[in-house]
Amino acid sequence: MSTIDSMPVVNQTEAAPIASAGAAVIRVEDAHKYYDLGETRVHALRGVSIVIGQGEFVAIMGASGSGKSTFMNMLGCLDRLSSGRYLLEGIDVSRHDKRALALIRNQKIGFVFQGFNLLARTTALENTALPTLYTKIDKAERGKRAAEALAMVGLADRAQHFPSQMSGGQQQRVAVARALVNRPSILLADEPTGNLDSRTSVEIMEIFQSLNDKGLTIVLVTHEHDISQFAKRVLVFRDGKIRRDDPVVHRPKATEVLKTLPTLED
Repeated sequence: MSTIDSMPVVNQTEAAPIASAGAAVIRVEDAHKYYDLGETRVHALRGVSIVIGQGEFVAIMGASGSGKSTFMNMLGCLDRLSSGRYLLEGIDVSRHDKRALALIRNQKIGFVFQGFNLLARTTALENTALPTLYTKIDKAERGKRAAEALAMVGLADRAQHFPSQMSGGQQQRVAVARALVNRPSILLADEPTGNLDSRTSVEIMEIFQSLNDKGLTIVLVTHEHDISQFAKRVLVFRDGKIRRDDPVVHRPKATEVLKTLPTLED
């Protein structure tokens, strides 16, 4: 029997106190999600309740089919709950229609995925600015915000480079900058280091820790235990429920870890 198999299911009401980091940014109450596949009904989320406070950095882990991806889609307003409530900064998004959800996604949520999803014939600056096209921000402000976001991830000198002229790590940095350009309330990252080597993965975690130190709330899905330890809190999903909800006790600083890793040239 695996370690996760032997874990007791936590009382999810007790496991979801308001975090001391700040007021609740995310509050999920008794969330259920069903998928009907022909005559089969899949119960993907089974009464999940959780609170994530402002300024938290939470990693989500779990095997395939555990419910973590469904939970992440719900947090990102990409899918609706079958029952229960999801409040984002006090707004009950479970009551909104598709158009309203699209607006919330654009204004309040930044997304980073395993695949960089950059436009090949578009510069780093233009890729970064893309989410601003769906706002009322004028052209000058869009360019300014994109340049600032690239500077935040250390790519100010790569603004006019195309994806083909950048490494995988640099492309993921552009993807992070794109997620930041609309100044979201939360950053949702789904396996952001899945396509990266060990050193570049830690470099991305260095950026995330720096952003979190400045107050950005981050929720990260990962299969990698080492990556999860850069967060402040780890949730483990299994069978649609939260099995564990633990603080990271000995949290490594990515900046210090990088000093121990060989450079790519080595």
